[in-house]
Amino acid sequence: MHRYYVYILANKNHSVLYVGFTNNLKRGLKEHRSKSNSGFTGRYNVHKLIWFETSSYVINSIKREKQLKKWNRK
Repeated sequence: MHRYYVYILANKNHSVLYVGFTNNLKRGLKEHRSKSNSGFTGRYNVHKLIWFETSSYVINSIKREKQLKKWNRK
């Protein structure tokens, strides 16, 4: 059985949020925290996990991630 994760990360002051999707939450958090990429999370020091949910279906997780990203833009 596969597990997929939709998660929200925040910076120290919770003033910047990042919504992501992965099939390995532990690995994903490690990558964000190590700042291995110079993307959004590295630039804004977004590495604190504040929320996640799981699903067995990849399509449901992708839809949920898009829904949260749309909400986050408002």
